[in-house]
Amino acid sequence: MSEQARLGLFGGTFDPIHNGHIHLILALLERNLVDEIVVIPTGNPWMKNQPPSASAKDRHAMVEIALAELPSQMQSRISISDSEILRQGPTYTIDTVNEVKASHPDKKLFLILGDEAFATIDKWHRSSELMALIEPLVIAREGEGLDIAALDLSSTQIREELLSHQDVSGEIPANVLTYIKERNLYAS
Repeated sequence: MSEQARLGLFGGTFDPIHNGHIHLILALLERNLVDEIVVIPTGNPWMKNQPPSASAKDRHAMVEIALAELPSQMQSRISISDSEILRQGPTYTIDTVNEVKASHPDKKLFLILGDEAFATIDKWHRSSELMALIEPLVIAREGEGLDIAALDLSSTQIREELLSHQDVSGEIPANVLTYIKERNLYAS
């Protein structure tokens, strides 16, 4: 009997997606911690105080643009789900996991999340049920946890830098920056 394929679920606001997100995706795949990754831009994240700055359509497009720059052998192991941005009302991780489980019953599911998010997982909607369906892959910004030296980048910080017209070219993929400028996203 062959080993069960490992599918990583990487949800986030991606407002905008940045090089830290890309670094994490590549590190997980290069180390074979998961076989494939589904990147899931959030729709209406119920735990956030404010809605995302960019529209769901723009955030999804930025994820597509960023991932299109990756080597083809990595692209073949990554997909993007629009399930949360198409869902009406608050988006709960448990609903997304149940959808993925139904469409991939043969795969072992891993939830990729930061240490700050993991620290609050007991407050998530139906958290006990969620934890029974997935195995968490916890990433710390300081490089602890899975020993993946996560880049110290924050979408909030990048949005603030864009608002104050600072150079963010080293923080986000070049084509994503072009998209942001063309659509005047994150401008005052």
